[in-house]
Amino acid sequence: IYIDFQSIKIHDEIHYKNKMKKVSVFCLLIILIGCNTMSKKAPLIPMEDFFRNPEKSSFQISPDGNHIAFMKPWESRMNVFVMNMINKEEKRLTSSKDRSIYGFAWLSNDRIGFIKDDGGNENMHFYAVNIDGTNEMDLTPFENIQARIIDDLEDDQNHVIIGLNKRNPQIHDPYRVNINDGTMEMIAENPGNISGWGTDHNGKLRIATTSDGVNTSLLYRDTESDKFKPILTTDFKVSVAPLFFTFDNKNLFVASNRGRDKTAIFEFDVNESKEGKLIFEHDEVDVSGLMYSKKRKVLTGVNYTVAKRDVEFFDSWREDIQEKLEKKLSGYEVGITSFSKDETKAVIVTYSDKSRGTYYYYDVENDKLTELGEISPWLNEDHMAEMKPIKYKSRDGLTIHGYLTLPKGSDGKNLPVVVNPHGGPWARDTWGYRPEIQFLANRGYAVFQMNFRGSTGYGREFWEISFKEWGKSMQDDITDGVQWLINEGIADPNRIAIYGASYGGYATLAGLVFTPDLYACGVDYVGVSSLFTFMESIPPYWELYRAMLYEMVGHPEKDKELLASASPLLHIDKIKAPLFIAQGANDPRVVKSESDQIVEALKKAGIEVPYMVKDDEGHGFYNEENQFDFYREMEKFLNKHIGKSL
Repeated sequence: IYIDFQSIKIHDEIHYKNKMKKVSVFCLLIILIGCNTMSKKAPLIPMEDFFRNPEKSSFQISPDGNHIAFMKPWESRMNVFVMNMINKEEKRLTSSKDRSIYGFAWLSNDRIGFIKDDGGNENMHFYAVNIDGTNEMDLTPFENIQARIIDDLEDDQNHVIIGLNKRNPQIHDPYRVNINDGTMEMIAENPGNISGWGTDHNGKLRIATTSDGVNTSLLYRDTESDKFKPILTTDFKVSVAPLFFTFDNKNLFVASNRGRDKTAIFEFDVNESKEGKLIFEHDEVDVSGLMYSKKRKVLTGVNYTVAKRDVEFFDSWREDIQEKLEKKLSGYEVGITSFSKDETKAVIVTYSDKSRGTYYYYDVENDKLTELGEISPWLNEDHMAEMKPIKYKSRDGLTIHGYLTLPKGSDGKNLPVVVNPHGGPWARDTWGYRPEIQFLANRGYAVFQMNFRGSTGYGREFWEISFKEWGKSMQDDITDGVQWLINEGIADPNRIAIYGASYGGYATLAGLVFTPDLYACGVDYVGVSSLFTFMESIPPYWELYRAMLYEMVGHPEKDKELLASASPLLHIDKIKAPLFIAQGANDPRVVKSESDQIVEALKKAGIEVPYMVKDDEGHGFYNEENQFDFYREMEKFLNKHIGKSL
């Protein structure tokens, strides 16, 4: 509730009798007391409440609409359950005790597929199980492979198409796999340069994308009996990404930045090999999220992100549903996670920056909502902090967008700050609920996220100017944001920490090395310490992108001086601030030696460096108890070095 105190006027006795004056004063006191209550600091919430497994999550409706599958904890791991929508009976389908299930999908009305790996090694296996719990099997029972879902074949109740790198660990071949008995056949052989495969609306494998690390090609064929032929070749900076076929299966819808800065959606003529009709563009951000109805064979809308997720509808039926839902669920962002095949039933999710979300079953024909479950019902939204979109200027004049979360009840001045650059680095931060952001805000820290140059979604130029700028202008964008916080009086310049994961971990190390007086401490979570060793240890299935990585980050021989100047490991003599490092032993992206080597070097240099390694984790901690350990130690570390706000 927003109260404009300038508009509250106390009138004299000419307008009010004494009795009414007393009532008015009493009401004003109530308003003031209420405002004080609403603006006061949130109570200290147990750390575990932020990082506990969801009570229930990831609801998906079956094709016939009679069942809903979801995930919830069993033996401290997220497992797949199914609920009969007629009698409301629940049944657990999976029994994973060592590691949570990553995700699942309906394969038919009676069978569900799910994926998991071993200890975070990202060697994903694809399993299937009947909704009565029978006939569970690993459909990809091979050693040291990674499965990728190409198409779940919605109209084929017995098969899926899976990419497997069992023939060559560097590339994936497509297989049509029987979901009931696991039999499979290779339906195309990867010649060694195909990085992705795509199907038409009939489930036929008809497009592929190739990469030699620098150039990419789009391959096409009319039928599965034909050979793939290249129809378009560009360098990797130009993206013509196929989204799905037109409904007649003759052409493609693509997200393209060819000849433009911002990616837009077009219909693509495969015979002419060029973009045709423009479907949608936005002058500020890239657009690639195209929605459609398979039943009615119409495009329903697009989604994109400026500060928050926005949707533009093309279809009046879908737009009417959205308007009805937003009216019923006001105050939240509303999305549809899945429809039944006949589009008469759906699963809805609401969320915000203060809520992990609530799921609902929606009877479309009768416009009736039934709550299915809240993800974290133990968290009180009134105790959560607001995430505010912000922007500032870099030293060379770029507009940098980001988000600032202030502790609830604070005046927003002279606060201890945790600077949190995102991973990727070719990704972006978005608005919404994040457990670690709310946890840090609850502990009295302002949390600052920024989409530094190279962050995706802001156009090709903004992305390209990050090439070979690790530790350089990319890091300057972070530094300039911190200086903006100081100049605005938000940050206490003596109590600023930097914390990030993956590339954010690298940015943490770079911040402590290249701006040693700016940060009081740092937390590096699975971060890169040396650009040389990082590129030597990339997983085999990234090999197609090695040349591209050299162009975007730097070549270990041709750009040796550049990489040396940007590798924190080679400049640890500049580090003054204490550092906490966390690492998963099975991480295939940023291998454990990346953290080992800088910990060893820092210890030799006399720098305080608590080091947490989890033997059953990979690129980030997934198991609940490991998250508890990490954030518990991080809280102690931050409290010691930048303290809580007063």
